[in-house]
Amino acid sequence: MTDIFESIKKQLSGNTRKIVFPEGLDERIIQAASQLAKEQIVKPVLIGLEEKVEQKAKDLGISLEGVEVLDPSTYGEFDQMVQAFVERRKGKATEEDARNILLDENYFGTMLVYMDKADGLVSGAAHSTADTVRPALQIIKTKEGIKKTSGVFIMVREEEKYVFADCAINISPDSNDLAEIAIASAETAELFDIDPRVAMLSFSTKGSAKSPETERVAEAVTIAKEKAPDLVLDGEFQFDAAIVPSVAEKKAPGSVIQGDANVFVFPSLEAGNIGYKLTQRLGNFDAVGPILQGLNKPVNDLSRGCSADDAYKLALITAVQSL
Repeated sequence: MTDIFESIKKQLSGNTRKIVFPEGLDERIIQAASQLAKEQIVKPVLIGLEEKVEQKAKDLGISLEGVEVLDPSTYGEFDQMVQAFVERRKGKATEEDARNILLDENYFGTMLVYMDKADGLVSGAAHSTADTVRPALQIIKTKEGIKKTSGVFIMVREEEKYVFADCAINISPDSNDLAEIAIASAETAELFDIDPRVAMLSFSTKGSAKSPETERVAEAVTIAKEKAPDLVLDGEFQFDAAIVPSVAEKKAPGSVIQGDANVFVFPSLEAGNIGYKLTQRLGNFDAVGPILQGLNKPVNDLSRGCSADDAYKLALITAVQSL
């Protein structure tokens, strides 16, 4: 696990990124921001009333040296932000609406990223996933050619590293969604020095069972190969055929994936969420994420049960996504 973050720090060396934390009064976020500022790899920005944030840090005995604190109600460029928000929402918000909406810390923080006042955002310690993702989808939006964002985990155990997707966002992805998720997950893998070999998972291997569910995955494989012909990708696979060479040799002898996949695309959120938690709890893997992908600029979501260290690490990931 340490190796991943040492690699990220090397990538960020000389490329200090500004990362926004909307939950500026949360103890864990203050701790993470202080550590990031001390290391001078990421420039943290806390959102909140300056006096309250500073008092909270003082009460906790935490230094805010090198940490920027911004209060939406006194922000010097608030008027410009309001106008930019109205334009971005294209008639879905009046100026009066915008002035109220942008007092919300998640919307305010997301607009800082959109306006290039910051490079990425980390929220979720005290907010739901919807509170974090909604402003990102409305303001930052998905990259061209991508209709939906998705959430991946990097699964780490000593020298082993795998990408599991989608484990956080899309409940029942269709074939086009799965293809998008596969391509985006391969790009995420490369950020972590993983040379992507993508397996599209199912309960069938290469037509061993036929159902609408297996055909949806098989169709996703075709779409993904058309969109990214140079990507090493195949399916549909049962998990053992994707990761055990002897099983792959029997079940999928002609495949480019021969039990050596490292990026796994699950057919549904149900499967992905169960899969990563089984791997984490029974396989003793560390689960880094969820990392949101497919957005024009990085926004990432913490669990409300997160630690200060989780926030610190997700900020590093968000920073490297912005390079």
